Order: sequence, then C-alpha cells, then structure tokens
Amino acid sequence: MPSIRRSVTASLVLVAFLAACSTEPPQPGAQPPQALDPAAPVRMPAPVGPVYVPEQPQPPAPLMTPTVFSALPGWQQDDLRQAWPAFLQSCRAIGKKLDWREVCAAARRVDAADAAAVRRFFEANFVPNLVRSPDGADTGLITGYYEAMLYGSRKRGGVYQTPLYRVPPDLLTVDLGSVYPQLKNMRLRGRLSGKTVVPYSTRTEIARAPLAGKELLWVSDPVEAFFLEVQGSGRVQLDSGDTVRVAYADQNGHPYKTIGRWLVEQGELTVEQSTAQGIRAWIAANPGRRQELFNVNPSYIFFREEKLPDPSLGPKGALGVPLTPGRSVAIDPTILPLGAPLFLATTEAGSESPMRRLMMAQDTGGAIRGAVRADFFYGFGPDAMDKAGKMKQRGTLWVLLPRAAAN
Repeated sequence: MPSIRRSVTASLVLVAFLAACSTEPPQPGAQPPQALDPAAPVRMPAPVGPVYVPEQPQPPAPLMTPTVFSALPGWQQDDLRQAWPAFLQSCRAIGKKLDWREVCAAARRVDAADAAAVRRFFEANFVPNLVRSPDGADTGLITGYYEAMLYGSRKRGGVYQTPLYRVPPDLLTVDLGSVYPQLKNMRLRGRLSGKTVVPYSTRTEIARAPLAGKELLWVSDPVEAFFLEVQGSGRVQLDSGDTVRVAYADQNGHPYKTIGRWLVEQGELTVEQSTAQGIRAWIAANPGRRQELFNVNPSYIFFREEKLPDPSLGPKGALGVPLTPGRSVAIDPTILPLGAPLFLATTEAGSESPMRRLMMAQDTGGAIRGAVRADFFYGFGPDAMDKAGKMKQRGTLWVLLPRAAAN
C-alpha cells in the first residue's frame, strides 16, 4: 500500500547528486601541470620484488536473467486461474502502455475458466526473468501485510482518543524528477519556514504538538493505529455502525525505521521474536515505553477516507487498482516494473512449507527496497493479520515480461 512503506530520503540523494556533479577548484598558487613531450622516451622504474597486479572488480550480475518456465519451481502446480483476476486488474492500469498493449488485448480473448488456456497465454506471451541483487544473490526477504480493522468515531470522546490525521495543508511535496531526470520517482517533502523549505515534523514532534483540527477520525487503540500506518490502509467501524475505509494519502517525508529491528538491537527481543505478534506482546508488557518505541520510526502517515461499497474488494495499491488477497505483492518500483506478473517461490508464514505462485506487482512501500524483495498481501481479517505478522521468509522472484518487450 502506498504507506509507511513510502518514505524517500530524497534530500540526501539530491545532496549526493549535486556533490558528485561538482569539481574541486584549483588551490591558490598551484602550478599548472607540465605538458608531456610525445617524442620523449618514457622511463618506468624497475620493479622491486614481486609485482602486484590488483584484481579487477567483477561487473555486477545482471539484474534480470531470462530463463524458461520449466525452471520455475512449482509453476506447473500453480492454478493460474486464481491469479487471472489480479492480472486483468493490472491490465486496467498498464494496458495502454506500448509494451503491454498487445498482451493485455490478447488477455480479453482468454477463457478465464480454462486452466490450460490461461497457462498457454502466459507461456506464449511472457518470458520469465530471474531477479538478482547487484551482488548476484537470487534470494531475498519476503514479508506480509494486510488490511487492518479498527474501531473509531468522528468525534473525540470515551475510548476514542487516538487521532488519524488527514494531509495537513502546510505539507509540501517537491517532485525532484521534474528538475533532475536522474531522480525520477524521488520526492522531497517539507514545509515552509519563511521562504525556506524545512523538513516536516517527525513522529516525535507530532506526538508533542498534535495537528489540531486535522483529525480525520478518532480510534480506540493507539497500537493498532500505529500498525495501520505500517499496513497503509484499513477499515474503521464507527460508533454510528458504519464502516469506512481509510487509505494512504501522504507521508511526512522522513525515512521508515523498523521498530522490530530496534527492539532486537536493544536486546529486548530476539530476531525470532520480532514479529508483529512479538512486538504487540512487548508493548503490552511495557506500556510506559510505548511512545518511546513508536518514536523510533520518524515516518508518519496521513490518511483519506473512502467509501466501502464492496467489502469483498481489497484496498487500492500504488498501481491504482484493488489488491487481490494472496495474489498481489508490493515491490520496489525503481527496480521492478509496477503492474507486471511475478512468480514467487518462498515458504508459508512462519513455516518451511513451500509457497509458489504467480503474483502481480501492484503495490509499493517505503520499507520495500531492493531487487529480491516483496511484501505479500494477505487480505482482510484476523487470519490475514496473523499470517502477515509471521511472514518473514526467504524467497526468489521471477518477473514475467512481454515477449515483444524482451526481443
């Protein structure tokens, strides 16, 4: 979901970029280098002892290596019909792009109930590409997320004391790619202080000085409100009896920091305990340190309210289409194409049981960074929350690209 997972340290990137483009001026009084006489012989000093020849650095491994479908473990066993609705949703968003126009048009002629026809379609129109990290690794971290359920009110009172904020009017967003093409997809967020753009308030600052008047809703549980930011969207059952959806609207521009990792670094939890369930248990045992823990993550998410006409549909991801439970993933869009089919080979949440299936890259996230990295969308409800909280597995990805684009 466009969520907590959506933080970009663009200002640092911009500084590094500008620094890389600068040259060091000559020092005062420095003599210009003497020109070489091309006719003069060049005398090299005789080597003393063994000559050391430095090892040449190996070029980085290709990010995507074309392969064949028979190389994908579990490809033949996956019922691709279950992924078909999610693929058609992707085509709604990318079907007019040059590389996708023909393949999405051909999809409309496929019988979605015919498993063999769906398989033939993917194998005839796509080339699977093994995804690798720059260091050549072909495995990476696979996590999970879900659509949360909270309880709230439009007015503060009683148990409803925790605000969900709408986007504050003083939050500025600067698209750096519009000025520097090298910084495409990079955005700088801040606010004006006089005539200067300064960083927007951190989570700690917002907790100390609440954004009065910018409350969207008030909810009953501050812990679930924090995890709502992690997931990026959720549902709120109001005291009036209505249920609404709250979706990611924007972010304060500060980088996302993992509170589970901080607890491990502090010796409060082991790596194995640093699941969502383990973090909730730690907070329950240490209620006086709850805000201290939350403040480890300076990123803050602002929401917008949406109607919930069809509860069976998932929230919209970064691609702009509803997410499909068990068939949608969040990826790093600076590396992998948003909207593309991906084949994922990993294991079930908290288990060694294989999970191999066709997914659609339909979402992004600030914590989802790197080539072999994906966030598996489990859907809505207690079971989805439980599995997403335990999902911290190793996995391999293949991205399916249209044959016309691969040639």
